[in-house]
Amino acid sequence: MDALLNFNSWLNGIVWGPPFMILLMGTGLYLTIRLGFFQFLKFGLAWKKSFGRMFKKKTTAEESGAISSFQAVSSAMAATIGVGNIAGVSTAIFLGGPGAVFWMWMSALVGMATKFGEASLGVKYRTIDENGEVQGGVMHYIEKGLGPKWKWLAVTYALLAGLAALGIGNMVQANTMAASLSQFGIPSWVTGAGAFILVGLVILGGIKRIGQTAEKIVPLMAVIYVLGSLIVIALNIGQIGNAFGQIFYYAFNPMAATGGFAGSVVAMSIRFGIARGIFSNEAGLGAASIVHAQAKNSPTQQGMWGIFEVFIDTIVVCTMTALVILVTGVIDTGNTGAALASAAFNKGLPGPGGYIVLIGLVLFSYTTMLTWSFYGEKSWEYIFGKKIVLPYRIIFLVFLVIGAVGGLEFVWDVADTMNGLMAAPNLIAMIVLAGVLVKEKNDYLKSPEAKDD
Repeated sequence: MDALLNFNSWLNGIVWGPPFMILLMGTGLYLTIRLGFFQFLKFGLAWKKSFGRMFKKKTTAEESGAISSFQAVSSAMAATIGVGNIAGVSTAIFLGGPGAVFWMWMSALVGMATKFGEASLGVKYRTIDENGEVQGGVMHYIEKGLGPKWKWLAVTYALLAGLAALGIGNMVQANTMAASLSQFGIPSWVTGAGAFILVGLVILGGIKRIGQTAEKIVPLMAVIYVLGSLIVIALNIGQIGNAFGQIFYYAFNPMAATGGFAGSVVAMSIRFGIARGIFSNEAGLGAASIVHAQAKNSPTQQGMWGIFEVFIDTIVVCTMTALVILVTGVIDTGNTGAALASAAFNKGLPGPGGYIVLIGLVLFSYTTMLTWSFYGEKSWEYIFGKKIVLPYRIIFLVFLVIGAVGGLEFVWDVADTMNGLMAAPNLIAMIVLAGVLVKEKNDYLKSPEAKDD
């Protein structure tokens, strides 16, 4: 086991080293520029054509697809709003200091362009198979957009995504859920068995059941967590200025060790801020394109849902966690991960505070598992065909139990490594297909659809 840990640590250092950081952030910045700063200048239009449509009785005719646009983005957000929003943010602050939050924001601002591209291309290059099922995602836009000679890259992505789903969308979630419930004396294996049953009941029904479940749970869980966070922040409103001051100052300056905090340098703030930001919003990983491709929508309009997916996940939900930790001053307690967030909520709102974190972790983890199982099975279905779907679902459920009883440090480290590896093929495709995105966006903005309502 020590040899495996050492190898993964070495590989993780390469994967999340400066070259990859430049590729990840550079791709988002490149797309932002090529798209004419679309996620900023057309932010209002993106709202109007995505979440804004939920408040209107009349909607335009939708394209072919398996689920509604809202079900698609709910499913995608079920994957993105997970333990990364609580434990991930807490870990980033513990390892990189308050400045890590600034770099999380930076990754999200350019990541909105990346996720816009992933969602758009997922819809544009999707196909309907002989069984009438929608097939789409990174693998498909690599093969169809870049050409058959790039199929090796599509297969590489699909293989890595199927493996990554067992880490980021499975073991990490189960492990964090088990750790949270253990405070009530619930053994880890019991949590694992419960997750096995409850996740299995949904994923065995396919994407339609996942979408139906996600559209009910995701909005509710996000609202509960954000409201709870706002209450804690309001009760400590006098510290809000100091909290933002720490975020901006320590983004560019080292932070000395205090209490249980080991201190951090700027490089650590950048690394852990970006790494945990990507772990949370998944912009660049490309996995969300698999479920966005299922939406009954046009490419550019579905891409607008992708913009808000990142905005809500990181700029809203992750920021809530960060501010609660900073305004309550628990950074020097020595706690990390979910324990740090729990300490912050308990101090800021004694009594119910800890339950907000617990409910958030359990629901966030559960819904993330649902969508990532779909990502994984669709990725391997691309390589092995329909015959792999049921076996993959069973493997996914077994890994939930393994993750629940596994070691937290090892699980997080492996998940980080897999995230980086699967992102590389997608980022290459995004750069090459930038021109396609620009044309799709420009054609849409000239169409009557962009001006209706």
